[in-house]
Amino acid sequence: MRSFFSKDRIIAPAGFNRWRVPPASVAIHLCIGSVYAWSVFNPALTKVEGVVASAADDWSLKQVVSVFTVAIAVLGLAAAFAGKWLERVGPRVVGTVSAACWGGGFLLGGLGIQIHELRLLYLGYGVLGGVGLGLGYVSPVSTLIRWFPDRRGMAAGMAIMGFGGGAIIAAPLKERLIVYFYQAPQYVGTEEQAKLATDDGRRYALADGRRREAVVVAESEVGKMIVPGKAGVYLVGTGRTGVAQTFFVLGATYFVVMLAAAFSYRIPAPDWHPAGWKPPTDDTARHKLISRHHVGVDQALKTPQFYLLWIVLCLNVTAGIGLLGVARTMITEIFGASLTKFAWPGFANTFVVLTGCFNMLGRFFWASASDYIGRRRTYMIFFILSMALYLSIPFIAGQASASPSLAWLVAFCAATLAIMTMYGGGFATIPAYIADLFGTRYVGGIHGRLLTAWSVAGVVGPLALTSLRERSMAAAIAELAGKIDPAAFAARFDAPLSDLDTLVSQKTVTVAKLLDLAPSGTADPTSTVYNSTMYLMAGLLAIALVANALVRPVDPKHHL
Repeated sequence: MRSFFSKDRIIAPAGFNRWRVPPASVAIHLCIGSVYAWSVFNPALTKVEGVVASAADDWSLKQVVSVFTVAIAVLGLAAAFAGKWLERVGPRVVGTVSAACWGGGFLLGGLGIQIHELRLLYLGYGVLGGVGLGLGYVSPVSTLIRWFPDRRGMAAGMAIMGFGGGAIIAAPLKERLIVYFYQAPQYVGTEEQAKLATDDGRRYALADGRRREAVVVAESEVGKMIVPGKAGVYLVGTGRTGVAQTFFVLGATYFVVMLAAAFSYRIPAPDWHPAGWKPPTDDTARHKLISRHHVGVDQALKTPQFYLLWIVLCLNVTAGIGLLGVARTMITEIFGASLTKFAWPGFANTFVVLTGCFNMLGRFFWASASDYIGRRRTYMIFFILSMALYLSIPFIAGQASASPSLAWLVAFCAATLAIMTMYGGGFATIPAYIADLFGTRYVGGIHGRLLTAWSVAGVVGPLALTSLRERSMAAAIAELAGKIDPAAFAARFDAPLSDLDTLVSQKTVTVAKLLDLAPSGTADPTSTVYNSTMYLMAGLLAIALVANALVRPVDPKHHL
């Protein structure tokens, strides 16, 4: 069994066609790249108990997005370990373990959802799945760079393109599976028919002769239901969102596909090079910061170039990953009801697919372009354009709220999708940047260590976005409540206005429900809750721009 998995068994024979390797690499990245469609899970995971709306015991958006955060954080840590391990055991072993962890993470996470145990979801999808992500990420990249020394950027782009494109397949697949397994909870009737009462912030309805916990769906919230139904009162714990069953199906599918791809890996012989290929001339190498020498993994950590690239990658990922984690939620909150007015039903899910599509295209386009214009110039383009686009989003959101129109929806999509191309391009170009500065011999190990920047970004990005959003949302609710007649508030929620904080924490009071009671013409403040985050991201990219400008060739004293 050991010989079957050994590195020597997968060395390609003479005459092997190197173009047979990319399909296996892309297949693994397509599977693990489904993590970028995580936001499709958000609505269902925040309604596991209530199903049609969030119940008091349901997880918050911040708790749910944190599962994604843990997965990305563990990804970077696993990649740091796997990079050096990969050099020793080869990509087949690493790919096989990745398949077991990623598939198993879904299964364990699904069990956590089924029994409504958040810690099990964190352990399964976040920790075990994150290990699968890290192992699956590094093995295709280093393998392809060795097969394509003549086109390093394109090779990295091909492998990592699959990671960005995973959301294209995963988003609609996840949505359809959730809808397929969905079961609506028991409907009690309208708010008047249900004889509602409020106790410690929770809503209760009289059903089957006894008082049972319930959730209330306002008319304005029907469009946010997983499967649109009737406005009114539903009993908590009587239906299912279908998300746990979706996890089970995806876990089994990803395991089979990734295992088959891992067995298809081949690596070139140590002395192999493409027919007719010649290393770049001294002038070309100097112009594009391409080194002909190699630097060991541990020695690379002693160079300033490693830490400058770490900052570049960390800040670029921080800016983009928070946007990805809440893509579906963000477009729904900014545009609200106007989204269904100017776009087709289900456009929010289509938008998630588009983010994956542009993420994927950006990985291949920008990485390939960097072969011609150089890696440092490519990153300068990323940061200058992305800063301008992040700063434009608050303006677009404000205009969309004041005077909704299709033009503002198009502008928002154009800005965010352009950001996604450069976010993906940053991931795809970094392995070639590493190979240029440190040589190709240990690119897998150095790349793995550098991906710890992704771990940090995976925590900082979503945490900054959700924390700033919660702060803005709390301020918006308090401002709205100040415009509402206390008597009307008490009649609607069966509690005084002084209990606002308790009602909000139990998810009884939402912005949509307060707007129903607010004076006519009151603006929906939801579109502004992401403004502070966008300004922060633009500032981080300015720092990354400076770090990239400071990159210089590695001092010869570090060469092997």
